[in-house]
Parts: sequence; structure tokens; C-alpha cells
Amino acid sequence: MTHESSPESPVLRRSLFALLVAALAALLLVLLWRALAPGGIGALEWAILACVVLTTPWAALSAANSLVGLVILLRAADPPAAVLPALAQARPGPPKALTALLVCLRNEPMEAVLPPLATLLQGLEQAGAGDRFRLWLLSDTQDPAAVAAEEAAIRAFLAAHPNARYRRRADNTGYKAGNVMEALDHHLTEEAFFVTLDADSVMTPAAILRLVAVMEADPRLGIVQQLIVGRPATAAFPRLFQFGMRAGMRAWATGQAWWQMDAGPYWGHNAILRVAPFRDHAKLEALPDGSRILSHDMVESVRLQSAGWAVRCLPAEDGSQEANPPALPEFLRRDERWGAGNMQYFWLFRLPGMTWLGRLQLVQAILLFLGAPLYVLALLLAAANGLTGGGAGTPMGALALAILAHWLCYFAPKLAGYAQVLIQGEAAARHGGRAAFARGALAELLFTQLFEPLSNLNKAIFLARLPFGARPGWLPQNRADRGVSWRDATRLLWPHTVTGLLLTACFALVSWPALLLALPFTAGMILAVPLCVATADPRLSAWLRGRGIAAVPEELAAASADIAATPRPA
Repeated sequence: MTHESSPESPVLRRSLFALLVAALAALLLVLLWRALAPGGIGALEWAILACVVLTTPWAALSAANSLVGLVILLRAADPPAAVLPALAQARPGPPKALTALLVCLRNEPMEAVLPPLATLLQGLEQAGAGDRFRLWLLSDTQDPAAVAAEEAAIRAFLAAHPNARYRRRADNTGYKAGNVMEALDHHLTEEAFFVTLDADSVMTPAAILRLVAVMEADPRLGIVQQLIVGRPATAAFPRLFQFGMRAGMRAWATGQAWWQMDAGPYWGHNAILRVAPFRDHAKLEALPDGSRILSHDMVESVRLQSAGWAVRCLPAEDGSQEANPPALPEFLRRDERWGAGNMQYFWLFRLPGMTWLGRLQLVQAILLFLGAPLYVLALLLAAANGLTGGGAGTPMGALALAILAHWLCYFAPKLAGYAQVLIQGEAAARHGGRAAFARGALAELLFTQLFEPLSNLNKAIFLARLPFGARPGWLPQNRADRGVSWRDATRLLWPHTVTGLLLTACFALVSWPALLLALPFTAGMILAVPLCVATADPRLSAWLRGRGIAAVPEELAAASADIAATPRPA
């Protein structure tokens, strides 16, 4: 058997995957054509079809990744090792190389940042590997009051952890990417690897040591990106959001790692990188318009791949966490920043030395956000088509089937992740059993059905304003749980509510079947304000926690440990 046709061949794997994506895309388009074709296709319906054609690649890719990932998760004895061979070759024990732990700060509450880092350093010491790691606190904090508080807290931290270092830049040129590269150029000397951590990242010593062992096992590796899951959350919004995200990313990342192989992703943190090639190939120059790249991580991954280095994903959840935005306003602001960064990728396709797979990764990142205005435009066109008498011959059953198929592909990652846990008893037990897990999945799907159209509309509004100067910039993030007032929610989301009401009225004027088909897409817009307020309300949050709805394994394990540690009356 030749290398090109062996099961480990990138050519064979990617060809098979491309066929699966093409088959799923063809199915989606055939179903839509069967719904639109009866009675002839008018101009507005051609426009709707064009919007769906442009969104179909992302939906088909999502479904294909998820199906491949689900098969691996169900059949492989060790799914992460099945897609990352170096994991099986990794040598246990303290590492040989020196590794820097880089933590990027900007106006962060140090009382939340420093304790997990102290626990990490203590754990590395206990593992006999403390002298193999150096912690760097890299600050871009500019506000004088925040600087004073930061320096006071870190001064005490450094006294307790003499192997840690602190550096604050006078300016934040290049944002986080510039912060990291400045440290590599001017501060790191003997380190062979570095681990990037955000201020809200929490990684265990075992996870860090595993990443280093994988890098030492395969000298071709430039980046190994571990899967990142949400930290146990008290507020309703991140609790529900990350429950579905966790299930979806597990299936998605496993399937993607199977066919991308050495051309994997980098998400900017909770990853290990090789110092020398990153320093040599990942410097990010300003774009032609003078702006800096916001979404730097994918570009850095593509740069290393173009230079011949392997970038791999470790789709394992254990020991790698982050905090998600505490409420809807913070999530939308983060989404806007990511969207602005991903749209910058249009500038990068003609860069010399880029591989075709690198360009495909940039296309995927663009489609992740460009799909939102296309979905919204298709909905607007459908309303206009109905009001002008178009679609009178459209069979509602065929249209409902086409919409359902697209919905299933779009949400295939989390559906596959949910299926895996419900099938595997051991995985279900870590989530409190199948019944408890199913309750969380149903609650999350209801939340997502309201949230996703609202999120898509917000992306569409922002991207429509982007060419006219809308810029989110790189703002400090609010990571604290807090409620959202009705006034603030209304001020932020009234355009979304008005849009939902107008669209619903339009479909109601067309027919009852049209209204019923549209409600899953317009209800979240209409309910934007109460959804925002409710998912930040401490009472709903406490209600979900009290009933264990959408609880993650780490939360359940901590609760069990607390119960076991509670003294019992004699």
C-alpha cells in the first residue's frame, strides 16, 4: 500500500472528508430546490437560494466534522491519541526542556488571576518539575489605578514564588500578539517551549506536563492546541452556553483533527508552542491600512504551517479551562471583536508561502461570521417574497424539511456531543447520569434556539457597520457575574426586538404556516431583552444550580468532594 493511499495519508483522509462535505452540501441544496422549484423560482427566491448556497459549506463542514468526531469518540479506545499520535509516544515524568508560562494581563482583577497560578506552580513543584517552568506575567495594563493595584498584588505574589517574573509594557502595540512576541524577543532565553494562558485560563499541572511531553516526543510540532472548556459557572448565561459549547467542541475538534492532521488550529491560549519557529515565523506586521491584526491566533498557526511546522490539536477536555462571558452584553462585545478580526483575513490570502489548507482555514474563520448576515438576509428576503405574492406554490412540508436539515447540520457538533454522552454510560455518569445530562441538553437547546438568531442578527448589524468605521478595538473584558438591568438591556437590544417584531408581523400577513416556520428564527429577536435580563438574573442562576441543570463534571466532582469533607454529626 502506498503512502498516499494508506489510512494515515493526509491525501486520502482529506479526499474522503471532502466527499462527505460535498454529499451533505448537495443534500441540503437538493432539499431547498425541491421546496422552491414548484411554481417557478422568482427573483427574490433566486436571491434566497444564493444566500443559502453561500452558507451551506459551513453547515456541511460542521456536520461532517461532527459525524467523523462522533465515530472516533464512540469507537476509539483513546480518542485524543487516535488523532494525535505523539500523545501515545509521550514520555512520562519531568520534562527535559525549559518551558515558559506566559500570562497576558490587561486591567485584570488580580485576586481572580493569581490564585489559580499559585496552585499551578505548587502542583508543578510537587510533580518534581518546578525547576523546568518559568512563569511570566506580561502586562498591557495602562490605567494608573489598575497599574498600582496590579503591581501591589504581583509584588506579594513574586515574594512567594521567586521563579515567577513580571513585565509591564509602556504601550500595547500589537495587542496580545505584540505582548507575547515582545517577551519572546527580549525576555525568553533558555526556554524551548512556551504555554500561552489568558488571565481567565486554568490549567492543571498534569495537563501542562502532558503538553510538554507531546512536544518533546515529536520535534516537528510547532503548536499543540488543547481543547478548552468552560470553567464551572454560577450565572445562567455562561452555564447554558458552555454546556452546549463543550459538547460541540469535543465532537468538532476530534473530527477536525482527524482530517487536518498537521494543519490544525491555534486558539490563542491553553496551548504549547515551540519558541524558535514561532519567533522566526509568527511576527505579525500591520495590515495595508495600518491596522493591527486582532484575531492573531489563526494567522500565527498558518504562518508556522507555511514554514513547514506541524500544528496539532489535542481534543482532550481534562485540565484545560477558561471563563466565558458572564452575560449576554459581554458575549456580544467579544463576538464583535472576533468578527472584526476575522474579516481582516481578506487581506491575507495573497501572502507569499501560504498553503492551500492555510487559506482554507482562513476561509472557515471568515465563514464563521459571514454566515450571520447571510442568514439574516435570507430571512428578510423570505418575508419580502411572501408579502409580494412569491412562494404561493411552495409546499410548506418540503420547506420545513429543508429548514430542519439545515438546522441539524448547523447544530450537528453539539448534537453529536450530546449523543456521545447519552450513549456512553461512563461519560454520562460524569455528568450526573443520563437523565440529568438530558435535562441540561434540553435546557441548552431551548436557550440556543432563542439565542442563536439574536446572535446572528447582532453579528449582521455589526458587520454591516464595519465598512463605515465601526471598530470594537481591544477592550478589557468584564469577567465578573453581574445582573443586567432592563434599561441597559433595552438600550442595547431594542433594534433586535424591533426587527423581530416587524419580521413576525410580515410572516403573519403571509400565512399561518409561514408564521410558524419563521417563529423559531424571530422569537429570540423579539425576546432579546427579557432573555438578556433573565440569563443574568441571580435567581434563575441559583435555580439552575440548585437543580443541577447544565452542570459540568468539574462542578459535580467539587460538590461531591465538599459533601465528603463535611463532618457528620456523631
